Amino acid sequence: MVTAYDPPAFTTAPRTLPGVDALWPLCLAIARHRRGNGPAPEPDAARRFRHQGSQGFVLDPKAWHPEALELFSLLKPLLDHPPEGPAWVIGQLGQSLDGCIATRGGDANFVNGPEMLVHLHRLRALSDAVIVGAATAAIDNPQLTTRRVTGEHPVRVLIDPSLRLAPTLRVFTDGQAPTLLVCDAVREAEAAALVGADQVLGVPGLLKEDSRLDLPLLLHALQERGLRVLFVEGGGVTVSRFIAQGCMDRLHLSIAPVLIGSGRPGLSLPVGMVMRDCPRPPATVFRMGADVLWDLDLRPASRL
Repeated sequence: MVTAYDPPAFTTAPRTLPGVDALWPLCLAIARHRRGNGPAPEPDAARRFRHQGSQGFVLDPKAWHPEALELFSLLKPLLDHPPEGPAWVIGQLGQSLDGCIATRGGDANFVNGPEMLVHLHRLRALSDAVIVGAATAAIDNPQLTTRRVTGEHPVRVLIDPSLRLAPTLRVFTDGQAPTLLVCDAVREAEAAALVGADQVLGVPGLLKEDSRLDLPLLLHALQERGLRVLFVEGGGVTVSRFIAQGCMDRLHLSIAPVLIGSGRPGLSLPVGMVMRDCPRPPATVFRMGADVLWDLDLRPASRL
C-alpha cells in the first residue's frame, strides 16, 4: 500500500514542541544501546517517548513537532532492531526522474539535494556498517563518515573480490573509522598485503563457481563481527544484487527533479514478463527538500 505524502501543517504546530534537534540524540542513544555502547533510553518524565515491547520505541504524537514525528517514522525500522537479532539490511539509492544515478561518465555529485545528504549521513550514524561496491569506491573515493550529523562513524565495508581498489583510497588511509575490504578467503593474504590484515575480511565461499557473490555468506560474516544493522549505500549494481538475492529488508529510493538522459541506471533486477509478476512492495512517501523519498518495505516482496 502506498501512502500519499501529505505535508504536515508545520506553520500551525506549536514551536515549543520538541523537534528534530531533540529527537536525534534519542535516536543515537537507541543505536548505541543496540551496539552495547550505552544503556537503553528511559522514558522521560513527560512520557513523550516510551518502549512498548515488540512495538519498540514509540513517541507521543501530541508531544512532538510534526517534523520530528515524520523523521521518527522513517527511522523507526532501524531503531527497533533487537541487539541480538539477525542481520538487517537497508539500502539507499538517489536517482533522477528518468531512473539514473549518475551521468554516463559516472558523475553523481550530486543527484539529490542537501536534505537527502543529511538523511544519508543519519543512516550511516544509526547503522553498524556501511557497505559499498568496488566501482562506487573507485569512482567516488568516499569517506563514508557522519560529517553532516552528530554520531559515530560506522564500520566501512568495501566489496572488492577482484582486489582492484587502490590502497591509497581515503577509507584505507584516513584512520577515521574501521574499514574492511571484503574478498573471498582464497585471496585474503593477497588483500592483506595491499591494505593490511586488520582491514581485510576474507569470506570462505564468497564467490560461487559462476563468479557471483554469495551475499548471505557475507551477511553472516558481518554478523559474526557484531555488525547487524547494515546500510548498503551503493552503487546501483550492489544494491540490485542485495535485492535480487533477498538480502535487503528496506530500500530508501530518493528521486530528484532532474533529467539525466542516457546515464547510469539505478536498479537492475530480473525482468518481469508480465506486470502482475513485478513486486509492489509496501511504500510510504516522504518529502526531502525538493526530492521525494520512497521508503520501500522489501520483506514481503522478497517472499514473492
